[in-house]
Amino acid sequence: MMFKNTTRRSFIKTLGAAALTLPAMNCSLQKDQPNILWLTSEDNSPFLGCYGDELANTPNLDKFASESILYENAFANAPVCAPARSTIITGMYACSLGTHQMRSQNPVPAQVRFFPQYLREAGYYCTNNHKKDYNTIEPKGVWDESSREATYENCPDGQPFFAIFNHTVSHESSLHKWLEPVHDPAKMKLPPYHPDTPEVRHDWAQYYDKITELDKQIGEKLQRLEDLGLAENTIVFYYADHGGVLTRSKRFLYDSGTHVPMMVRFPDRYKHLATHKSGSRTDRLVSFVDLAPTVLSLAGVPVPEIMQGEAFLGKQAQTERDYVYLFRGRMDERYDHMRAVRDKQFKYIRNYMPHRIWGQHLNYLWKMPTTQAWYKLHQEGKLNAMQDIFWSEKPKEELFDTTLDPWEVNNLADDPKYKDVLERMRGALNDWVLDVRDPGYLPEAEMVIRAEGSTVYEMGQDPQKFNQKRIMQVLDVVNDRDEKNIPLLIEWLSDEDSAVRYWAAEGFIALGDKAKTAKVDLIKALDDPAPNVRIAAAEAIFKFENSEQAWHVIVQALDHPVEWARLQAANVMDFQDKRAKKYLSIMKSKLDDGYPGRVMLSAIEEI
Repeated sequence: MMFKNTTRRSFIKTLGAAALTLPAMNCSLQKDQPNILWLTSEDNSPFLGCYGDELANTPNLDKFASESILYENAFANAPVCAPARSTIITGMYACSLGTHQMRSQNPVPAQVRFFPQYLREAGYYCTNNHKKDYNTIEPKGVWDESSREATYENCPDGQPFFAIFNHTVSHESSLHKWLEPVHDPAKMKLPPYHPDTPEVRHDWAQYYDKITELDKQIGEKLQRLEDLGLAENTIVFYYADHGGVLTRSKRFLYDSGTHVPMMVRFPDRYKHLATHKSGSRTDRLVSFVDLAPTVLSLAGVPVPEIMQGEAFLGKQAQTERDYVYLFRGRMDERYDHMRAVRDKQFKYIRNYMPHRIWGQHLNYLWKMPTTQAWYKLHQEGKLNAMQDIFWSEKPKEELFDTTLDPWEVNNLADDPKYKDVLERMRGALNDWVLDVRDPGYLPEAEMVIRAEGSTVYEMGQDPQKFNQKRIMQVLDVVNDRDEKNIPLLIEWLSDEDSAVRYWAAEGFIALGDKAKTAKVDLIKALDDPAPNVRIAAAEAIFKFENSEQAWHVIVQALDHPVEWARLQAANVMDFQDKRAKKYLSIMKSKLDDGYPGRVMLSAIEEI
């Protein structure tokens, strides 16, 4: 399959060697460079009047939309801040870089640069106010200013600027404190998966209030630009850093977690760089991986070949893409592995750990009253089938018609009428993950161990270190959760590739007590040289017996030098509920150990 990204790379090469080997540029090399201003918000879907939301009170953004290009199909590639921002700042998919797991801080190679570095070399004054959260180690020389006081207003005369103002008022934490809402809870239109409770209605109403506050803050920034006489020279973007924020949105690959508002306003002076007229709407598919190349294109800076995104504005704008690609890995202290692809109508999600429920306990998510109320009703058996599915194991595949089913509750993956769509979307996803070389198919500790002395990205590009295609073939069998595959899983427990052995062990976890027939082989796996394999084998054994040998492996792994091995072990301990009580003192001793400590706190509360 030929990706449009390949076409872009070929295009760049045609610019000639001279264009790609320019020395560090200054203002004199680019005539009439536009200022570029990003106004971003946190954790919000398109809850705006200009997107047709009748509950929204957003006059400033609605007016801005009337002057802008409004993107109806803009998506965060990851449904949570740090991996999403890693993708934005590099123009590369975080899952390709190994920066897709939440707050992982894996380094990227020197050739993967943050896009403001290119802008600064082209003569731009670059400021960030103030959130970064790039999920990796920031190189030197990215910003002229980055702080709570950073502003384009400090830009020297005659120099163009690129500036970001991040607005946090709509962040998930805005619902951690109960406030009296201005919006009427009784008028809230709840999604079908949410139970109709006072807590849920209150949280929705309070969140719309936060969107109103956000709108006011955006209006103030736009007015300041006008007052300074800079609007006529500045291209202005507004977008949210991912969707959200009520439970089952942020952190999940549904549109509620990935679909974002995005608008771009061009002054008359730079309308030649736009692809649509001001005040227009477009259904063009764009995603965060495209933002870096788009800004470089607008600034007249050649888009580096290594970037995986495609410019959608400016002189280097590419033809419209057919799909956007989405990914999810570990969210804080809980592991999951999902990838997805979306076109203008359909969404396909592949769940690689379907035996993990959607609603895994996250310390941060449980601070929201909606989550607490929803989970309580689940425990009491008071939810209907659609509301209760969030607390269930997942199917291997999900397919949704987002036009007819915007809340994505009617899974069409098993519907024969959609067989062709399913196969097309499945093929598009598989082609993409193989094209970008996605090392997220390795368990996190193994990924870090294999990349020692290098970077995850470089390790992932090496087929000798990472046989992704074979791992995916194994997962096709593992995710069927069919006991007829037990002989094959037993064979894979002895495979030379530790990733294959790990996924075989996960396959036995998914089979539950049916894994008992492989007891002898799982006991052998408790001595595997790879920590992820040992821990997964122990969890599989716990499915059919309370094994002292398995406990020894888990307790020992809690002291592993790699945090992600400790986290995997902590999760297994938590899953055992009251059986873990005899290790209470050990659990208490680990409470200060970052994410593993969060899991231990949850485990102690359940005992």
